[in-house]
Amino acid sequence: MKNLKKKSSSALAVLALAAGLGIAAPGPASAAYCGITWGSLPKTAAAQPTAPITNVRAGRHACFDRMVIDLRGERVGYDVRYARSVHAPGSGAHVPLRGAADLSIRVKAPAYDARGNATYRPMNRSDVVSTAGYSTFRQIAYVGSFEGQTTFGLGVRARLPYRVFTLDTPGTGSRLVVDVAHRW
Repeated sequence: MKNLKKKSSSALAVLALAAGLGIAAPGPASAAYCGITWGSLPKTAAAQPTAPITNVRAGRHACFDRMVIDLRGERVGYDVRYARSVHAPGSGAHVPLRGAADLSIRVKAPAYDARGNATYRPMNRSDVVSTAGYSTFRQIAYVGSFEGQTTFGLGVRARLPYRVFTLDTPGTGSRLVVDVAHRW
């Protein structure tokens, strides 16, 4: 019994020391912040719409920065994940982004219509939306659209938790929303 108490005390001391030094297990894959459940794992939806992307915008909120991609159709498919680097569809060329972490946002929708005419053409592909003054966003880049899928790169200040969801708009449109929390 004496050895059991001694081992338990030793184990607790080691855990306390590790916590005090910041040596702990990696953070959770999800956490609650501002009443929202966040995560850092990839987020996907399988829908394959044929309706094109029409606009991209961003906004600042108290707990997160938000990117919104507008589509002409109702269903939105996507693949959003942290990546070591973001690459242009088709060519595979590396697209550098400002910030300490890169989110690759692949929307399963083209940025052109059935005739190949652009439905989304930003003035500046490297800076689709100005992120000056944002807490988390450092850059939003239009990477390209190829074979019915469009890629954006979102440079963020750190590998922070995020969430992805879709919203219907009045009529036949929809929006893909990517929120990145200001902290864990």
